[in-house]
Amino acid sequence: MSTSRWSVLGTLSAEPALTRPDLLGAPVAAALKALDPADAAQIGVAEIDPALADTAAFCEAYSSPLEGSANCVVVSGKRSGEIRYAACLVLATTRADVNGFVRKYLDVRKASFAPMEDACERTGMEYGGITPIGLPEGWPILVDAAVVASPEVVIGSGIRGSKLALPGSVVARLPGVEVVEGLAR
Repeated sequence: MSTSRWSVLGTLSAEPALTRPDLLGAPVAAALKALDPADAAQIGVAEIDPALADTAAFCEAYSSPLEGSANCVVVSGKRSGEIRYAACLVLATTRADVNGFVRKYLDVRKASFAPMEDACERTGMEYGGITPIGLPEGWPILVDAAVVASPEVVIGSGIRGSKLALPGSVVARLPGVEVVEGLAR
């Protein structure tokens, strides 16, 4: 797929993500370079107004379909004094089942969204730009099957000033990704 025009980006056009490291968070840029070149070539990046990074505002401002966006959230829970983290990627029209599916997956008594400062510090990404590309090694990255089934999807880029567009099939091949049914409600 050409990275110049993505229907999920609405009025925006994209450039190949690898050609614009200035529009990527540092861990995202490093992770993209490490991807299979054929997969990396299918990922586009579009510059946006950082004030419009939140999904609803982004979709409204750029005429991007809400069902074409996916949100990545960092979830944490504690077991025997150890904090366990996972990232969850679900379509923006759904919510991650944090206290059901994710809690059981992490094997913790209670799971919740990681505090913003903690999530940003641990990922090296900006709040509102956290993405499954470039997350800390060893973190489970749970992706709802509906994201993978999407022909194209918009996700964060590690910063608030841009968005990535890519086929759902490429999301499934990202390092650390586990595609699961039942993650989203």
